[in-house]
Amino acid sequence: MTGDDGRAGRGRDRDAEGRARNARPRDGLGRPLPYGSEGVARQPEGVVRRPGESLREAQRLLDAGMPFHAHEVFEDAWKSGPGDERELWQGLAQLAVGLTHAARGNATGGARLLLRGAGRVAGHAEAGGAVYGVDVAGLVEWAGELAGRVERGAAGGAAPPDAAAEAPRLTGTGTPG
Repeated sequence: MTGDDGRAGRGRDRDAEGRARNARPRDGLGRPLPYGSEGVARQPEGVVRRPGESLREAQRLLDAGMPFHAHEVFEDAWKSGPGDERELWQGLAQLAVGLTHAARGNATGGARLLLRGAGRVAGHAEAGGAVYGVDVAGLVEWAGELAGRVERGAAGGAAPPDAAAEAPRLTGTGTPG
């Protein structure tokens, strides 16, 4: 049953099977907006893609300033892919969420997730895992540089970084652009 405000049920949003779902619209950084607001289209859940498709879709979303949505693509990849690739996809998801938090103004959480994600991606590559053309060294450098800049900027009262301007290149070179 859906109420006048677009919410299913009486307290929490639920899907047809009764699982909790948040139907609130979201902005480009994944922040909930008031019911009835026009938000950014959400990523469908549970999409199985080939690794290259996941990287291309995530790059498109990063370039559009939507790292929260890119994280959802990486989450699908780690849930549907082989277990020995879990660290790669989780690390990439953490990089996207780190950028999300930094752009939302959460400097401490953003920096921690950027560094944690870089460590996972690097650890996976060092262990000989498949990286599908991901520029591991470039992403590690990008994450460390951005994490430091975000922490220094927050301490100095600087505005949060712009997610689109700071989006990394997943393949080729890890620098924005």
